[in-house]
Amino acid sequence: MVLLKNKDRVLSVVFLLLCLLIFFLPTGFEQQVDRKAVRCKGTILAVDNSNVIRHGMVKTGEQQVRVTIENGPFEGRTFETENQLLGQMDRDKIFSRGDKAFMVLTLDSEGNVVFVNPQEHYRIGIEVFLLCLFALLLIAFGGYTGVKALLSFLFAALVIWKVLIPSLLKGWDPILVTLGITAVLCGSIIFLVAGVNRKGATAFAGSFLGVLTSCGLAYYFTGTLHLHGAVMPFAETLLYSGFGHLDLTKIYIAAIFIACSGAVMDLGVDVAASMNEVVEKHPAISRIELIKSGLNVGRAVAGTMTTTLLLAYSGGFITLLMAFMAQGVPLSSTFNIVYVAAEVLKTIVGSFALVTVAPFTAFLGGFMLLKKS
Repeated sequence: MVLLKNKDRVLSVVFLLLCLLIFFLPTGFEQQVDRKAVRCKGTILAVDNSNVIRHGMVKTGEQQVRVTIENGPFEGRTFETENQLLGQMDRDKIFSRGDKAFMVLTLDSEGNVVFVNPQEHYRIGIEVFLLCLFALLLIAFGGYTGVKALLSFLFAALVIWKVLIPSLLKGWDPILVTLGITAVLCGSIIFLVAGVNRKGATAFAGSFLGVLTSCGLAYYFTGTLHLHGAVMPFAETLLYSGFGHLDLTKIYIAAIFIACSGAVMDLGVDVAASMNEVVEKHPAISRIELIKSGLNVGRAVAGTMTTTLLLAYSGGFITLLMAFMAQGVPLSSTFNIVYVAAEVLKTIVGSFALVTVAPFTAFLGGFMLLKKS
């Protein structure tokens, strides 16, 4: 028992060091950032809305803003600038006196400020607060297991941002790269949380088989339904930004199976942990009975998990469905629209992966968890 605890702690330290290493890993796209710009926090001192024109619910024109800089090399300086309104509710922002703004100051060759852009409301402070609160609650509730869960969360986020995204931007095969990274994430997260043992190996094998299943289904039915990656947000913007070499359809396929991989891992660990508990309490259980127990647990969990996926995915495009219903678009037309079909495929393929991971894990667990011949 002491040896297992020591091994567990060593693994946690290794993951912590990996997180630090990946955090400082260059992506190769740092040079894209404008070196002649300073990003800082500012406080809105006063606004003038006399040049703002309202057209129904949208606004155009410009908002005059006076802002003082709170950090960086220009801390304490006050600037007069303009907040341009484009008449697009998803992109425009309206400042009020006392608001915190994320400022971008453009400099000339001599280091003087030539343009002040109040780019957005400043949200980083609240986001960091929420992250810290989440971490504290997770650790308070889960103890050392919560620490390991937090490490796995940070590791997954860093791998996606520092490894997956740059690899896709460089034009590497999206499906192969994402499959490889998903395998690394599944293995690292499962073994960190469940331990490097038979239970962890069973959960990993069953989960990755579920991910492979979703990958194959997504690849086949994306072509069958004549879907393409341009349905994803900002896909065309990415192409027009100098990345026309990207295969958006393959990126869409990769997005489908990586999106369901977390739920697949969850189900795989649930089934493997339950079967491992059965084996520990009843070592003389037969292989058939153990597999039946795993299948029973899988049936109970899969029913709620598939609904969880449906609710999670539908929340992302609920306004789209509302728009079609408000216009009286019939269901036959709605489900033929490319955006809706893309979300339907994502939901069903993810649910299919959840349904298959339970029997995969149960059958593998019958052979991997039972120690007798």
